Amino acid sequence: MADWVTVAGGLSAISAGSRTTVWGVNAASAIYRYTNYDANPWINIPGGLSDIGAAADGTAWGVNGGNQIYRYTGDTDGANPWKGIDGSLVRIDAGSRTNVWGVDSAGGIFRYTNHDANPWIKIPGSLSDIGAGADGTVWGVNGGNQVFRYTGDQDSANPWKSVNGSLKRIAAGSRTNVWGIDPAGNIYKYTNNDASGGNPWIKIPGHSAIDIAAGADGTVWHINTDGAIYRYTGDQPS
Repeated sequence: MADWVTVAGGLSAISAGSRTTVWGVNAASAIYRYTNYDANPWINIPGGLSDIGAAADGTAWGVNGGNQIYRYTGDTDGANPWKGIDGSLVRIDAGSRTNVWGVDSAGGIFRYTNHDANPWIKIPGSLSDIGAGADGTVWGVNGGNQVFRYTGDQDSANPWKSVNGSLKRIAAGSRTNVWGIDPAGNIYKYTNNDASGGNPWIKIPGHSAIDIAAGADGTVWHINTDGAIYRYTGDQPS
């Protein structure tokens, strides 16, 4: 896989806000933060999560196996790095401090209100995975592997625009850095053109992917069925 460099470790879910903000969790729910140093790449963060969302501004959110929701506060309180937030979600992603989205076990879609006392507003639609970018971009996929881009800031009556393709996982770092994984584990990058009616995705070499992460600065990571971790280098000279 010439487009990817292997990074030591084993993860079951991964999220990247930028080159220097990468988080993951493993199959035992242990939490890891990237050190920005491949020779010793991960530091264990106290807590237990099943999914995690990391943003370019340092924001990080997670959910655990009981669908409880947490926001990272370790940069202000190292003794208790996670603050519990009311709600119940199975997947979560954070594009920024103010762009946090999740889906619950029934496929319900929720957006963070930026107010912990009443933290979530329900958005019409049904999704199984969601990706939120630093610039407000949001994409999702549903249980039928259909792909949608959020347009609710432009059309509240129909907040999701269907986009051709079949994906089971999606990540959005920005409007122009959107990646997904199809049911067979193939990796796709959005071409930034869905008006043609053709295929808005380009297949990127790689295999057996189970989760993917896309940052605001173009950073991309993925993990495969064995838990192996890869960082994208296809945008760099070969």
